[in-house]
Amino acid sequence: MRILIANDGFGDAGGVQNYLDAVAGGLAARGHSLAILHRDTTPAPFAEAPTRRLPQFSVAHEGIEPTLARVARWAPDVCFSHNMNVLAVDHALIARWPVVKFMHGYLGTCIGGQKRFGFPFARPCDRRFGLPCLALYGPRHCGELKVGPFVRHYLWAREQHELLDRYRTIVVASEHMRREYVRHGVPPSHILVNQLFPTHAESPSGVAEPCGEWSVAFSGRMAVLKGGDLLVHAIAEASTRLGREIRLLLIGDGPQRPVWERLASDRGVPWTSAGWLRGDERWRWLRRASVLAVPSTWPEPFGLVGLEAAALGIPAVAFDVGGVREWLRPGINGHLVPADPPRASSFADALVHMFADAGQLNAMGGRALTVAREMSLERHLDRLEGTFAPYARPDAHSTGR
Repeated sequence: MRILIANDGFGDAGGVQNYLDAVAGGLAARGHSLAILHRDTTPAPFAEAPTRRLPQFSVAHEGIEPTLARVARWAPDVCFSHNMNVLAVDHALIARWPVVKFMHGYLGTCIGGQKRFGFPFARPCDRRFGLPCLALYGPRHCGELKVGPFVRHYLWAREQHELLDRYRTIVVASEHMRREYVRHGVPPSHILVNQLFPTHAESPSGVAEPCGEWSVAFSGRMAVLKGGDLLVHAIAEASTRLGREIRLLLIGDGPQRPVWERLASDRGVPWTSAGWLRGDERWRWLRRASVLAVPSTWPEPFGLVGLEAAALGIPAVAFDVGGVREWLRPGINGHLVPADPPRASSFADALVHMFADAGQLNAMGGRALTVAREMSLERHLDRLEGTFAPYARPDAHSTGR
């Protein structure tokens, strides 16, 4: 098949880019022809990335219509669209080709995309998107409170919402996200749940072997909705109850990084901050952890970092939000913490439970590896190919052209 991958940009180092690199490489290895459509003014800067080596079409140079005329000469069978902040591109693609849309987040179902109330306390939101969201957005601190961005975000979300029934299939990573889009009017038969996969090789020795000290890792973007402040308070409480220090490993960056570092120092929690790491360096740091923490106070669509830690044999503790249950099996490869609302004391209870039994903690690491092996790139690609297959031209081979 000839598959056009569309995304608003290919120049960042985020989770969507990692996903697209893995999927593009996998589909190409199976014999499919791929090309990239984006709105960047320059090609993606990572020369070794699979998406960088594909034919690229950018609407930034000629505009949408002339660019899609060139795409038409390339002749895709199907378009696989992802994050696209210029919705005119999705409109134009839908008018020409079958479009399969991967919803990596709450696109078209939330004004700010966080699906989270921030006041009077942080907790996930389960409302349907609509006019009442306009009235609640400010009082419930749902996102940026400036009037201009608020109005723009609402209009964008409404336009994306109106596009939902025009995609041939909507792909999501978890049953939680399937329910979200069903609640917003998408027929269940038009939604594919396709679990994500670790984007790195598993630990060569199986279960990770952290250093002698107890440690809890946070890995990812350091923003308010990620709950790092609650994690610091939880570690401090758990350390006191266990009578032993627990080190906090901070792997990543973001606006809350200095806040969390300062809070850890104030609470007497030893911490090490590695900054934003890519590739093998990130995994080397993560292997030092006894436990991965996912203290998010927003409903993670999937929570890929937990699965990636599991592939290193590291169990997790996380608030029971969003799609986290897709990979975190309570009592099997970690602990789920009640999140109505998310409380540091409840998170501390889970940490105490995990660290108090070394044998059980080690066993959870082994079971984490087993869970990670269930969610492979190959299985993910199998399901994608099944979704794309109806759009293959009659003269196309089953695995390529």
